[in-house]
Amino acid sequence: MSATADPASARAPAARDPAWAGRVLWLSLGVVLLVPMLVATEFKPWLLLAPENLKVTLNFLGDFLPPRVDAEFLALVAREAWRTVAIATAGVALALLVAVPLTLLSTATLSVSALGGRMHLVPLAVRQAIRVLLILLRSVPELVWALVFVRVVGLGPTAGVLAIALTYSGMLGKVYGDILESGETHATTSLLRNGAGRLQAFFFGLLPQNAAELTSYTVYRWECAIRSSAVLGFVGAGGLGQQMDTSMKMFAGSEVATMLVVFVVLVWLADLASTGLRRALG
Repeated sequence: MSATADPASARAPAARDPAWAGRVLWLSLGVVLLVPMLVATEFKPWLLLAPENLKVTLNFLGDFLPPRVDAEFLALVAREAWRTVAIATAGVALALLVAVPLTLLSTATLSVSALGGRMHLVPLAVRQAIRVLLILLRSVPELVWALVFVRVVGLGPTAGVLAIALTYSGMLGKVYGDILESGETHATTSLLRNGAGRLQAFFFGLLPQNAAELTSYTVYRWECAIRSSAVLGFVGAGGLGQQMDTSMKMFAGSEVATMLVVFVVLVWLADLASTGLRRALG
């Protein structure tokens, strides 16, 4: 009887989570690290509920209602919204012109010299130099680039386009490289071993299996660029953000509310575009 009972008892589910000690350890470590950070940032959310602060907040939100919807203002918002989309699209397009070649040069999977097992010194040095360049490009926020270009080319959308192009080229190049190197590389390696060029290996080996993920991330970055253009407008880089800055300085909350609704619609449309592209490529 005992011999037949032992296997059943061995298959019985554990009464306690076997990984509970590790979970408690990491949770405790997270709390220990988080508390000093909250103290250092003077994080005091209860101040929002203080009577004087709550009154200011309610008055500020009350100015948003009702949103301004007259035809003249809506025409202005539509024109600036189109300019915002144009800034984001042009910036991302320029970023792609920089990011794609740098990605092809820095991706180890596409290196012919690495087929023997270890990449040669010169290609390795070039690859590392490109990765350092991508780090430098994405390390400088687009807001800083916008401040620089506003002084160089003056107020207007050009500064926003250039700012987005520089920062996003670093972001796109880095993530594109990670996506290409994390996927299946057998087909690409086989093409390179049989005499195919770098571009042939990319278009027929890496791109088909990673196209959906690359497209999804690109559209996501375009969506982020639309939001970034709002912030860049506050430093004079054009678009709907510059108009919002003007309305906020004039305490025109109803105008700000209308423009915020337009931003939500723009992000929603970008999400629909991303979903449609993923389905088409899937």
